[in-house]
Amino acid sequence: RLPNFRVVGDSLKDRFDGASRVMVGNAGSSRVNTGKKNRYNFQLKPYNPEHKPPGPKDLVYLESSPGFCERNARLGIQGTHGRQCNDTSIGVDGCDLMC
Repeated sequence: RLPNFRVVGDSLKDRFDGASRVMVGNAGSSRVNTGKKNRYNFQLKPYNPEHKPPGPKDLVYLESSPGFCERNARLGIQGTHGRQCNDTSIGVDGCDLMC
């Protein structure tokens, strides 16, 4: 039986909130035959050397997301700056989620 949708969502949100920026440290980025676990000959290293290396279940990212507050026509981002927000909403129209 699959876990309840809320449980899965909460778990993913926790991992997302704890995601860390990494960079690829390669020892030659060629494919090697070492089985499923170490399919590629590279390691993800923390972008900040003071952070621990990511574990197998950690979420990581290589680049920061673009800002969505300001308009960016090149990326097709309309921007949220200056929009009206609903101060009683906890949804996407709420003031906590807008710039």
